[in-house]
Amino acid sequence: MKTLQTTLFLFVFVPLVNSAPPIQQESLQFYEYDTDIPMGSLIQQDYEMQSKDIRKDGKNVSLDTSLTLQGDDSERNVPPTKDTNLPTCLLCVCLSGSVYCEEIDIEAVPPLPKETAYLYARFNKIKRIAVSDFADITTLRRIDLSGNKIEEIEDGAFSKLLLLEELSLAENQLLKLPALPPKLTTFNANQNRIKSRGIKANAFKKLTKLAYLYLGHNALESVPPNLPESLRILHLQHNNITTITDDTFCKSNNTRYIRTSMDEIRMEGNPILLAKHVNAFSCLRTLPVGTYY
Repeated sequence: MKTLQTTLFLFVFVPLVNSAPPIQQESLQFYEYDTDIPMGSLIQQDYEMQSKDIRKDGKNVSLDTSLTLQGDDSERNVPPTKDTNLPTCLLCVCLSGSVYCEEIDIEAVPPLPKETAYLYARFNKIKRIAVSDFADITTLRRIDLSGNKIEEIEDGAFSKLLLLEELSLAENQLLKLPALPPKLTTFNANQNRIKSRGIKANAFKKLTKLAYLYLGHNALESVPPNLPESLRILHLQHNNITTITDDTFCKSNNTRYIRTSMDEIRMEGNPILLAKHVNAFSCLRTLPVGTYY
């Protein structure tokens, strides 16, 4: 009986097994959400793009720039830029009417905001001052250009600065002085190369508010003439002054004349013996500092 059952089992089921089609393993396709494009195809395309350069206009462009090529035409032709000409208030520091441009190696006075009252541009590489540098900045009250390489100042560079009170051109390479604005109270030109012929006869005469004049460490052969009555401090040390007259500080035709404002005159480091010119100091309340014997 068991033999008969086994025979019937083989007779019924073996043909069914042999007639079943073989199982075929299909490649898996992943679809991106809400699209009909298989992700597998996109991955394959991306791989193929990375395996070769994209060509445009006959030039090879790396994959890093492929996104740019696909962008808007207005962005394609924008050349790379360098910030070599920064606006003044990025290059310098602007604060409440003051502009600080110190030790940044500029070679010219930068364009200034029109409300600038105080400019500090010390220790740079400025060689020349032009009329246009300050022509439109009539609000300036103080300019400090110490420690530059200024050799030339155009005529009239400071002529429109009617509010300017303090001007420093110390530690430069000037051979002569520019015309100065009328309301100056302080002028510093220490440590230049100024000779007496580089100062006009009436350079200081009309500066009726000038109180502090610094001309030390230059090449002056004489004391500048026509010094204003307002002068309190005068520095002429370490020049080449060899002589002075009775009218240099005083008035030879007026023995009662006294310079009431003058507090200090420095003349040390000059080849002159001050004791030989006693009458030149008769109107002063204190004797100049310098060599007497």
